[in-house]
Amino acid sequence: MTNDPIADMLTRIRNALQARHPKVDVPASRLKTELARILKEEGYILNYKLAEEGVKRTIKIYLKYQANNQPVISKLARVSRSGSRVYVGHDGIRPVLGGLGINIMSTPRGLMTGREARKQGVGGEVLCQVE
Repeated sequence: MTNDPIADMLTRIRNALQARHPKVDVPASRLKTELARILKEEGYILNYKLAEEGVKRTIKIYLKYQANNQPVISKLARVSRSGSRVYVGHDGIRPVLGGLGINIMSTPRGLMTGREARKQGVGGEVLCQVE
């Protein structure tokens, strides 16, 4: 069992992208499912699917590549770590790569991108950045 399941999920995705795998399996949780939903809505992955294999629940994440077999995700980084949490107010949310990337935030209204949080006027914990 890992201490930081979100960092484990991001690392599995990064490793699968580097090895050019078509999909990656991640142990399921509600938070990770919401993270996969946001990645799909923003166009960084093709799809995701919840699968139950006996007692174990997993998320199958289907990765997205460009025409030249380059991954769509160039950088996937954990921002708020277990030893150093990063919280920002709605006015402190900065665009990633001038608006080309996204922040994924945990807010009182659920998981959302930094852009959505700024629109709704809520702050929260910055979980990761995707470029």
